[in-house]
Parts: sequence; C-alpha cells; structure tokens
Amino acid sequence: MAPPVLLLHGLATSPERTWRDSGLIDLLADAGRTVLAPTLPGHGADASHDRVDDEQLLDEVLALFPAEPCDVVGSSLGGQLALRAALAAPGRCRRMVVAGVGENLFRDDDPTRLVNALRSGQAGDDVFSGHFLQLASESGNDPLALAALLERPRLSPLDPADLEAIEQPTLVVVGERDFVGPLDRIVAALPNAQGVVLPGIDHFQTPKSSPFLDAVLDFLDAAPT
Repeated sequence: MAPPVLLLHGLATSPERTWRDSGLIDLLADAGRTVLAPTLPGHGADASHDRVDDEQLLDEVLALFPAEPCDVVGSSLGGQLALRAALAAPGRCRRMVVAGVGENLFRDDDPTRLVNALRSGQAGDDVFSGHFLQLASESGNDPLALAALLERPRLSPLDPADLEAIEQPTLVVVGERDFVGPLDRIVAALPNAQGVVLPGIDHFQTPKSSPFLDAVLDFLDAAPT
C-alpha cells in the first residue's frame, strides 16, 4: 500500500489555497493516496501571537507527521521545514518534493520589512511584502501571528554539507522567475536528488502550476494511468 502524503504549505497561505485550489489534494486522492494537509504553526485565524524558536517550530511540524513513513510535499516555508524535518527525523519521510526553495536555504535573510508590513497592515511600495499581506488576508491568517512567527529566534542557515545526510529521493522544483535563487547547490548537495526548473513561473505561481503538479504526481508514482 502506498504511504500517505503530507502537504506543507508556504508562509501566509493555507492548505486550502495552496493544495485544494490547485487540485493536488484531489489528484492524489484519485490515485488512491491518503492526503494530510495540515495548517502550519503560526497560521490560521486563531494562531498564537507568541514567539517561538525554530526548534519548537520544528517539533510542532514533526507532530503533524503520521506515525508511518510518508511522502512529503512542501512549498516555500513548507519546503524548508520538510528538509529540516528529514534531517531531524529521517525515518519519518520516504520521498520528498520541495518547491520554492533555493539559495535562500543557505541565507539568513532579514524579515524586518515583512514583519513591519504585517504589524502595520501597510506595505507601501514594497511589492514583496504587499503580496504576503494579500496572501494572509485571502487565506484567513492573522498577520500579527505571522509577524510573531517571523520574529522567532531562528536557527542558523543550513550549509550544503548538512544536506548530505538526507538520503531520501528528493525532487527540487523552482520557478525560473523565483526570487529564492537557483536550485543548483541544493540538488548537488542532496545525495539522491533531481531538480526541475519551471520556465516563466515565479515563486507564487509554482505550487499551482500544471508542470509542478505533473512533476509531483510523477515523482510520487501517483500519475493517472
């Protein structure tokens, strides 16, 4: 019997917006897969405004995993958490798809401008922050809870050498126009990985694009016959 599939959405969005609206939940279910699509910590209308550190956040994410090994699909923040979960608890994951993750995995990006936009509800001319504000509103998220999530004391950025411990087959998908940067170093560092670049696709389009859905279904052996 095929393992369940755990879907981890991105920052400021939701399982419904990322995975239900794209059709991936239904496509996987049609292939006979059990699908788990939880809301990530810090998200949802009733999310806590308390700041948590990354170790606590990772523990909360690992608690979302089923008891048996599963396949994991993560987008953006969900992709980063999937990789960290595979490092922390390698036996929980069979195969992984990580999307919208590139060179940013190895950087310690300052979230201050996005935090300020979430706390004030105003992004001004900052298109990047404005998009996340819109995502939060459309997905039913509390912007103050998201700000608290971003203000957490963060773990150090990963090093490519860290990824050498992840032996699971992994598909890394990045849009050609994604701001996260190229996927080359992630794919090179992972012992059993392949990379896909989606032509003309940006960060926010990736999880809903047809080429991404096709790649996920094929990689998880869930493509329609």
